Amino acid sequence: MKLIKHHWELDVYKLTVEAAMDIFRTSKRWPKEEMYSLTDQIRRSSRAVPAAIAEAWRGRKYGAVFVNKLSEAEREAAETQTWLEYAVKCDYLERKEGARLFRACDRVIGKLVKMGNEPHRWVLAKSRPRA
Repeated sequence: MKLIKHHWELDVYKLTVEAAMDIFRTSKRWPKEEMYSLTDQIRRSSRAVPAAIAEAWRGRKYGAVFVNKLSEAEREAAETQTWLEYAVKCDYLERKEGARLFRACDRVIGKLVKMGNEPHRWVLAKSRPRA
């Protein structure tokens, strides 16, 4: 297993940034009347996922903080899925594209759950007191 030093090296982080950028590009074509509702909400939630992963990574000195931030990332990914569903139902997003993005969120959620269920693999070892 490769030693990961930075959050941007995590596969799950890379997937979330890619998905958020896909959503951003797609949402540029949505109606202007959705700018302050659906468009803002989906952009915010999709961008919150990698941000929470970055926070989890920096908080991995403490297992509870790490797991809590991963859980926050999961929630934001699930919220993004909800907005994707609305975008498809409102005919702003083609079903095929919506399904692709929805599956990407599912993949991210699965990776986050696995990390949260195995925090010992990620949390930093406690520093030993000096004699």
